[in-house]
Amino acid sequence: MKAIILAAGKGTRCLPLTKTIPKVLISLNGKPFLSYVLGNLQAAGFSEFGIIVGHLKEKVAEFIKENKINATLIAQEEQLGTGHALAQAEKFVCGEDFLLVSGDNLYSKDDISAAASAHGTVVAGFNVADPSNYGVLEASGENLKQILEKPENPPSNFINVGLYKLNSEIFSALKQIKKSNTGEYYLTDAINLLAVQGKVKIKNIKDYWVDLGRLEDIPRVELELKNILSKK
Repeated sequence: MKAIILAAGKGTRCLPLTKTIPKVLISLNGKPFLSYVLGNLQAAGFSEFGIIVGHLKEKVAEFIKENKINATLIAQEEQLGTGHALAQAEKFVCGEDFLLVSGDNLYSKDDISAAASAHGTVVAGFNVADPSNYGVLEASGENLKQILEKPENPPSNFINVGLYKLNSEIFSALKQIKKSNTGEYYLTDAINLLAVQGKVKIKNIKDYWVDLGRLEDIPRVELELKNILSKK
């Protein structure tokens, strides 16, 4: 199974660092965040990667070459959202099941393996104290009813963490969604189309989830990474 990493965004919440480096290459404890992401994917058994690039894509290309990673770089020439980004990878996955991860999020190898081995389309979820700034998962048992983006009254504290096990159906759904008010195509809109048909399961993250969201998160993320590595 192939793994796709979303890494095309401009990383505006991490300015001014992201003026000169892609968000996924921000150094944490002396190591680019993408190294942690790839390391855990490799530990989970993945060896073939598609990395969707855009902003400062040449720097990601340099990183891949220097580290001899078996990765195909897939260009998103326009910043038109996560749905548009994934649509660029349709040929790369060749109709097979695949794993999709956000390049600024880290998951354990065990949680990655659990998502990858699950049947059908899977969205990973994680319980947080305050879900108001995230996409919230509304569930019916193990089935996803819908993903609600930053709702005023969240139906749960269970949030979408950007880890998915998908198949070719997602590309059909992506062709059906409309541009948002911000001019972007959201992956979650396509996921919701599949959820309405009862085709999406939820997988609970059991170990950890590290979110490199904003510039001010870097000290927290570095501490979390140290704690994770100390337990290995």
